Amino acid sequence: MSLVGCLVLVWYLGLAAVSYWALSLLRVSAPDPATTLLSIAGIALLLGYLSYRFGTKQLLSSIEAVELPRSHAPAFYRRLDHLESRMDVDSPTVMIARLPVPNAFALGSGRNGVIVLDRSLFRLLSLDGLEALVAHELAHLERNDAFVQTLAYSVFRTIVGFVFMLLTPLLLPIAGAARAIAWIRGTPRSWSRTVFGRLLGIIESGVLLCLLLVTLVVRAHSRRREYAADDRAAAVTGKPVALARSLRTIQRAAEPSHGLLSPLYVHTEDEDPWTRLLSTHPSTDDRIERLLEQARAASGRVQESVR
Repeated sequence: MSLVGCLVLVWYLGLAAVSYWALSLLRVSAPDPATTLLSIAGIALLLGYLSYRFGTKQLLSSIEAVELPRSHAPAFYRRLDHLESRMDVDSPTVMIARLPVPNAFALGSGRNGVIVLDRSLFRLLSLDGLEALVAHELAHLERNDAFVQTLAYSVFRTIVGFVFMLLTPLLLPIAGAARAIAWIRGTPRSWSRTVFGRLLGIIESGVLLCLLLVTLVVRAHSRRREYAADDRAAAVTGKPVALARSLRTIQRAAEPSHGLLSPLYVHTEDEDPWTRLLSTHPSTDDRIERLLEQARAASGRVQESVR
């Protein structure tokens, strides 16, 4: 077991040497730090753009979304045309699909947007409620929220990969020493309890903490975008109560679901505070309360003007 421990240590040290050699070559051939950072940022943005372009088509294909003809929903399209005239968006492509939960989401930008509606919305919501919900999605297109979110996640993944690459020459010898000591002691599974294992745990915890903080910032920004889209929809339609009713209807109709498409949907309630902090959407109850407060404030202003 001591021999195995020594071989494990040599293997990890060899991997660390190779990674250090590779980083040294990159450092020698790399331009100045400013240009390097700009290059990394450019690569992250390019990957985000490609993910945005091809990911949208792949998503629509995976949910088998089909375009909704105007002849099948003339009243709905009249409301949509009215919204377009009041917002800075071109006419989006409206598609319908059978989603895991009754809801809607927007993809693309204000110039080439796509709005996907679950088929059940036409049965669950009134025309006013559907109009308010679509206005919310148009607000996302107006602000290019889907594109911004995709770029943010791309930059986030690039940062994670870059940090991991820089730390590899340091982490590999520590991990190798921890596992080698455990083998020499005759207890290979106890490597995490050695001095080097604890040191590796501390470093990993620090990196995870930084990544968690970045994630919290990105998710908090996403929740603010949802509030902003609610406010924009309420202002354009003048029907905050209709949007609130739509959100409540969707909340009651939807079953808890946390699949791959969950970031695109209005989330159901969850009392776990960590879940709320990591959610891309704010609490539905909070959104409804804000919309009802806007309706009460508007009603109060009307009454004051009448007096």
